[in-house]
Amino acid sequence: MATSGIEKPERESIKDAILIAGPTASGKSRMALDLAARLGGTIVNTDSMQVYSVLKILTARPGREDTNRVPHLLYGHVHPSVAYSAGAWVRDVADLTAAGRFVGTRPIFVGGTGLYFRALEEGISRMPTIPNDVRERWRAMLAERGPQELHSILSRMDARAAGILKPGDSQRIARALEVIDASGRSILDWQADRGKPLIDRHSARFVVIEPDRAELAARIDRRLEGMVDEGALDEVKALDALDLDPALPATKAIGFREFRAALTGDITTEQALDRAKITTRQYSRRQSTWFRNQLGSHWLRVERAADLRL
Repeated sequence: MATSGIEKPERESIKDAILIAGPTASGKSRMALDLAARLGGTIVNTDSMQVYSVLKILTARPGREDTNRVPHLLYGHVHPSVAYSAGAWVRDVADLTAAGRFVGTRPIFVGGTGLYFRALEEGISRMPTIPNDVRERWRAMLAERGPQELHSILSRMDARAAGILKPGDSQRIARALEVIDASGRSILDWQADRGKPLIDRHSARFVVIEPDRAELAARIDRRLEGMVDEGALDEVKALDALDLDPALPATKAIGFREFRAALTGDITTEQALDRAKITTRQYSRRQSTWFRNQLGSHWLRVERAADLRL
């Protein structure tokens, strides 16, 4: 069994941060851009899909005009072949802090990934470093034997973790096996040890956008129609050409599977667009539910960007 230490970077709390959460197409990026321009801020991506390099149109990543206007960090910096995680994002933010990227500027964290916002406020579990040979062994076994057999192995090595993971949850099963193999300790025990919050909560401002549902649905439809005009199908073709493991997070981008089906001729582009609209609306409802139930009373709740006064 491999042994490994704990990653313990010294993290200085980020002062005067602004956190802007909201479902997809809610106008949070425009809110962040206007605030950054007015306050001398730097925008930090807090969305798990906008980190990927190929996925610009499908994830509605900020365009060149916006990125030229104010600094944007952690957008499009990860190759889709990487299984990027909340822990990796925390390390990236910590590295930015250590490098002084928030000195003399107002950090504005904007996105729709609840776990990233939780990490900003509460910290995240410090996980063990996984040696490459351990990771590669379990990933190869996953590809060869499938998630259900690995789930059976996990049941013998870490029954508690296996008990809360579905047999088809391939990435999390492989991750749990990596952790128990590398450290001799259950991933549940590692997750119970919270790290240090990234931000100074006393000086931070917290905003969540809760848009009218009908208005949000209309915005989602318009956005997806615009994505097709901007070349979303070409982007899907480029991502598909990488021949990625379908379990990787990048392949879960909303619109990828729908538009890929159009490219293969299984459905029409119009049908793919309709399906992508439905999927996106469902996703936005899940995001809104998470923000409503998980974000505390200290979060200022506004219906639209114009309602914010900072």
